[in-house]
Amino acid sequence: MDNMVDDKKVNQVVDNGKGDSGNGDAGKGYELPLLLFAGFRTLIDRLHAELARQGHPDIRPAHGFAMQAIGAAGATASEVGRRLGVSKQAAGKTVDRLIALGYAARTDDPGDARRKLVRLTPHGIDALRRSAAVFDELRAEWAEAMGPHRLRDLEAGLRGVVPADAFRLDAAGWLGGS
Repeated sequence: MDNMVDDKKVNQVVDNGKGDSGNGDAGKGYELPLLLFAGFRTLIDRLHAELARQGHPDIRPAHGFAMQAIGAAGATASEVGRRLGVSKQAAGKTVDRLIALGYAARTDDPGDARRKLVRLTPHGIDALRRSAAVFDELRAEWAEAMGPHRLRDLEAGLRGVVPADAFRLDAAGWLGGS
């Protein structure tokens, strides 16, 4: 890959030489987040390749987060921004792109004539439904590769260490420092 620092693919700045924690675990602390992120990235990249094959070639990872932030009931651009942890302007740009691609539309808010809601179109809903199906297929592939028990153990272990409120949509804003 052309974006790797070198063939080690590990933390280039900090390597304290420790690798064995004494219990036969040869992992290094900084490798855990890298492995988790690499797993996430692998799933997302494969998802988007499949979505492109299924008629959604322009959708990007940020669009999926934004469509989740819009939700079934719709949302204002300000609400989308708050849910994503980005500025109203950044959310507006993403919403504009979703509208241009046909995934969302602006509508009048029936409860407040001064507000505009962003709602998912049938095309946007189709993308989310296909995403869910592809994620099920990818999980099945992981289960086959790792073994279903090991995957269930991994998922259970992560549920045990990840706080209940960690499932948030603001990953893009968090990664970007907003």
